[in-house]
Amino acid sequence: MKKSIAFFDFDGTITTRDTLLEFIKYSKGTLPFYIGFALNSPYLVALKLKLMHNQKAKEKVLQNFFNKMPLTEFQEKCKSFAKEVIPQLLRPGALEEIARLKAANTAIVIVSASPENWIRDWADSIGATLIATKLQVKQDQLNGLIDGHNCHGEEKVLRIRRQYNLADYQEIYAYGDSSGDKPMLSLASSGHYKPFR
Repeated sequence: MKKSIAFFDFDGTITTRDTLLEFIKYSKGTLPFYIGFALNSPYLVALKLKLMHNQKAKEKVLQNFFNKMPLTEFQEKCKSFAKEVIPQLLRPGALEEIARLKAANTAIVIVSASPENWIRDWADSIGATLIATKLQVKQDQLNGLIDGHNCHGEEKVLRIRRQYNLADYQEIYAYGDSSGDKPMLSLASSGHYKPFR
C-alpha cells in the first residue's frame, strides 16, 4: 500500500498570526506585552538584521515573559489558549486541506518553531503528530531557555528525518510560509509556499 505524509508549519501557515506573540498577549495582558516588546526591541532588531541567531532572540523574549513561571501555571494558560484563542486564528483553507489529506489516509505532522505546549492539544484534536520547540524546565519552573534547538529552518528537517524514514513514503507534502520553512519544503515531492493566503 502506498503511504503518504504531510508536514505543516503552524504559525502563519495553519494560523493567521504568530501564536507566540498571541500567547504572550493572552497570558500577560496587552500592556505588559507592549512594554515587554519595547524592552526587547534591540534583540528583535538584531534578529531582523541577522545580527543575532533566531534562538538567542527568542530566548531573550521568553526569559522576559516566562522566567521562573511555575510549569503548572504555564500549562494551564496553554490549555486555555488552545481552547479559546487558537480556533479563532485557524485558516479555513488549511483546515480543508488537512481534512482532504486525512480522508486520503495521509499522515499529518505539525512542525513548528513555537513551543509545543500550546499546540499539542489542538494537534491531538485533529489526530496530528507534533514536532515543535521544547522549553527547558528546572525545578518545575520555566527558565525562558529552549531545550535543545529551536525547531526552525534546518532543524525542522533534522527532526523530521530523526522521526521518519522518508523513503517509506511515496508522496510527501509540505506546507510553509516563511524562509524558515524552505528546508522542510525541499523535502517534499509536493511543496506549497503560502498556499492558504
